[in-house]
Amino acid sequence: MKAITVIAAAALAFPVYAQQKQDTTLPNAQERAQNRDKVATEADKAKESLPSAEERAKNRETVSSSTAGAALTTKVKSALASDAGLSTMTSINVDSKDGVVTLKGKVDSADMKKKAGDVAKKVSGVKSVKNELKVEKKS
Repeated sequence: MKAITVIAAAALAFPVYAQQKQDTTLPNAQERAQNRDKVATEADKAKESLPSAEERAKNRETVSSSTAGAALTTKVKSALASDAGLSTMTSINVDSKDGVVTLKGKVDSADMKKKAGDVAKKVSGVKSVKNELKVEKKS
C-alpha cells in the first residue's frame, strides 16, 4: 500500500516539475568572445600590478634588513637592561640599521653615557654606535 501511495505521489508531482521552465540558455559566440576579452583585459591589468623580479628582490632585502635591525635593537636593549648600572635606565631609546646602533635619550652622567655606548659596542652584530645620549642631572 505504501508503494502505491509513493508511486501516485510521484506521478502527480512529475508533471508539475516538468512544467517548470528552467533557463538553460548558453551564451552565444559573440557573448563568449566578449567574456574572453574581458577576462584577458582583467588578467593583463593584474599582471601589470605585480612587482617585477627586481622589485621583489629589493622587497626581500628590505624585509631582511628590517628584521635584522629589529633583532639587533632587541639584543642591545637586553644588554643595556642586564648591565647592573644601566638596568634602571628606561629613558634610553635604541635604533639600529645595517649594524649601526643609535642611542638616544637622557642619562644622569657622562659615565652613564659612556657605559651605555660601551655596552652597545660589545653586542654581537654591532658595527658602530652613535651615542646621542644627553646628560641631564636629575633635580
